[in-house]
Amino acid sequence: MNATSADTATPLGVARELEHDVPLGRRRRSSRHDFLRRMLVSADVAAAVVGAVVLGLAAGASMREGALLIAGLALAWPASAFICGLYASEDLRTWASGITETPKLALSTLTLSWVVYGAIELVGLSHPAGAALGASAVTGFTAALARASVRAWAHRATQLRERTLMIGSGEVARRVSQRLRAHDEVGLDVVGYLDNEEQEVGSVGMPRLGMLEDLDRILATGAVDRVIIAFSRAGHEELLQCIRVSRDAGVTVDIVPRLFDFLHGARVLDQLGDLPLLSIGPARLARTSRIAKRMLDVVGATMGLLVLAPLLAVIAIAIKLDSKGPVLFAQRRPGRGGKLFRLFKFRSMVPEAEVELRAPGRLVKVAADDRITRVGRFIRRFSLDEAPQLLNVVRGDMSLVGPRPIVAVEIDALTEPWQGRRLDLRPGLTGPWQILGRSHIPLEERVMLDYQYVAGWSLARDLEILLATVPAVLSGRGAY
Repeated sequence: MNATSADTATPLGVARELEHDVPLGRRRRSSRHDFLRRMLVSADVAAAVVGAVVLGLAAGASMREGALLIAGLALAWPASAFICGLYASEDLRTWASGITETPKLALSTLTLSWVVYGAIELVGLSHPAGAALGASAVTGFTAALARASVRAWAHRATQLRERTLMIGSGEVARRVSQRLRAHDEVGLDVVGYLDNEEQEVGSVGMPRLGMLEDLDRILATGAVDRVIIAFSRAGHEELLQCIRVSRDAGVTVDIVPRLFDFLHGARVLDQLGDLPLLSIGPARLARTSRIAKRMLDVVGATMGLLVLAPLLAVIAIAIKLDSKGPVLFAQRRPGRGGKLFRLFKFRSMVPEAEVELRAPGRLVKVAADDRITRVGRFIRRFSLDEAPQLLNVVRGDMSLVGPRPIVAVEIDALTEPWQGRRLDLRPGLTGPWQILGRSHIPLEERVMLDYQYVAGWSLARDLEILLATVPAVLSGRGAY
């Protein structure tokens, strides 16, 4: 169905056309979250069985005792996961990835270890402490792998994807649609939008299915599973009616708040009567938070240097053999508070900006891409050229996570006062836009992501970004 035909079709006719391809289970709006919970419980039970086998072997249990351990652990581990919130899958981030649940997984593992220790003591098996720690660690690790496998399968299952209808049009709707296409793992397929204003065909990248008043008739067909309200010039009462209609139809509603660019780190506090409140704390770090962040930097960067030392040595030798010039490249960049520091990188280009052609006396400017060495192309693809910045982290010039240090020409493009807030923290070896697209993200969006990170900083957010950096680097997405 193209945008032109959608604009001329009646909303009910379009809805019926959409409904034709909707599986029966989707028409009944069976919750994909309930399905994912069941799959996660199954994965956790399987992980508990593996942990119980390890526990039985470590504690020298008999066949009867081993069977009891399997039954007990198969109940205890899912119960621990439930208490720690590992089955709360309504959030799109939780559906898309298990990275955000890592702290909860660690807490569940710790909780389980005490339960197992108490059970071993009661039964009287040998080596209670070691057996409890070993069994819990194996259970947690196996559960993480099993949960990742479940999500990988769920992301590929067509019947679990949600047909999504946008309310509103324009720039915000276009950006939401682009994000959903870029993040296919959240499982949302945009089928079109409703708005009271006519839009140029194709301007928002999706078909117009009608006006806001047509929402209840479209939802009544069962062809839409989710509604996203992404701004509209419609009045307050009309948008409120869209929310009411969607909720009455049992359809999930997502609302993009106004001023969304500045709401990172916001949290729901309570309700003022029937009005939900969002609170944005002052964008500053307490002394204890700065100490915790610095400790994470020192420990993480030191361990990184020790683990990567053989690889760094091989890269240094390869650079030296591949082309003339120093192994390291240093460039002055603005750090915290705008103070300049020397940023280290592995050299990935030939040092000379100009080269002499075969004809004597003729010089030509060589494009940057043509100056990249063979080794340079490889290390850039996997961001290995940035590895020496671990030294900058140890020295205190940088942090493991933070706004990436930009070059002088980019600084000149920052004209708004709020954009300078990115200098409140040390620049990072990785950051929010490194895990979202790296060099493919335009400068304006990078600066916004950096501002959001600084305004909503937390240690948990740093750990989340560090974990997400590994798959982003290995995939090579957005590498320049």
